[in-house]
Amino acid sequence: MQIASEIDGGKAVLKLKGRFDFHSHRDFRAAYEEALETDGVREIELDFNDVDYLDSSALGMLLLLREKAEAAGHNVVLAGLKGTVKQVMDIANFGKLFAIRS
Repeated sequence: MQIASEIDGGKAVLKLKGRFDFHSHRDFRAAYEEALETDGVREIELDFNDVDYLDSSALGMLLLLREKAEAAGHNVVLAGLKGTVKQVMDIANFGKLFAIRS
């Protein structure tokens, strides 16, 4: 998976591309930790527009991010969910745990 980071004011946007699975854990953690440590950032938006696959380890990584972000006073938003990625998130009830934007 490729991750492009953008910081705009108080929001960090992590644009994810490709397969979000166990092999992505180091890159994903490095990207969100950088966002969490950036002064002024209060929201981390994960852009899933270009993610074509995710597995249960990706769901676990999202839960870890949520836990760390909440402890640091940050919000996590999931955006651009579609297709099977959206179906997996719906089945896992992630709409109850995360804010979701179209």
